Amino acid sequence: MNKKTCVLASAFALAALSSTAFAADGTWYVRGEGGKSRLSVEDLSGHDNDTTYGVRGGYWFNPNFAAEAFYTKFGDESSDGASAKVDGFGVGVVGKKNFGPDNTGFFIDGRAGALRAKTSVRVAGIGSDSDRSTKPYVGVGAGYDFSKAFGVSVNYDYNKADAFGSGVTAKTLTVGGEYRF
Repeated sequence: MNKKTCVLASAFALAALSSTAFAADGTWYVRGEGGKSRLSVEDLSGHDNDTTYGVRGGYWFNPNFAAEAFYTKFGDESSDGASAKVDGFGVGVVGKKNFGPDNTGFFIDGRAGALRAKTSVRVAGIGSDSDRSTKPYVGVGAGYDFSKAFGVSVNYDYNKADAFGSGVTAKTLTVGGEYRF
């Protein structure tokens, strides 16, 4: 694990342990997302659109600030005996603004953090290999909270990775449902 990842993980662990210092009304949450991902590899022409899905979980310290961890599968592709897949784990922070009464109704949000991506490649008759990298990610969303416990949203995230000496970009557009407890 590289130094940046250790520092970031330590910061989030400390934030989680000191959650009572932020707000007494904090809540845990779990979120499922699914949609489309546009994968592009530097130095290669074209891109691939694929299905993406993920699960996020974290802690809302107050109605406007959360820390989260997540897993996302950005997509996989198979063609002519070769296959590739990109997925990753990440940690980050979320900022949110509700426009309805009592933190319900329409909202917008933004998120940023670090993604530990894994790119796996398999070629029939030759073998397989994988490469990992840690890069920042950013995202925005808009949605509607039906209650303090449940909301839905549309989200756009921009993720970067390095794989075998080339840059990989995953731009995702997802629909998500979040349950807070």
